[in-house]
Amino acid sequence: MTKLVSASVSVNIDDVEEKLASELKLSPSQAKVFVFIVKNGKQSAESIAQGIGMSVLDASKVAKSLVDLGGFIDITKTEFESMHPRFAVVNMYRRMCMRENIPFKKNLLVDNISIVLEKPYDDARTK
Repeated sequence: MTKLVSASVSVNIDDVEEKLASELKLSPSQAKVFVFIVKNGKQSAESIAQGIGMSVLDASKVAKSLVDLGGFIDITKTEFESMHPRFAVVNMYRRMCMRENIPFKKNLLVDNISIVLEKPYDDARTK
């Protein structure tokens, strides 16, 4: 189990979806789809739907919302890929700060989320 502790800010792979939802104000579906793509690499809406157990329409809507939030890039109209977690998570945090009119500053929990997701991201892309 990957776990990181820094200044009493702890994140592990098992609670990363919850931390994404709380810190970045993602919906549970957005957090689940984001982590799914990070762990599995580029996916179509159909693959996301099958892997997570949601409709293709919902998977497509959620993935497109993550493009808008700065976490994904759309490869085609129906294929999605995450940017590297260190960039994607901070990018989504920055956009959330702008939406919520919160000053953007260093956030150890956000940094730790991105670090925990780094190994699964790399593993999925170096098979």
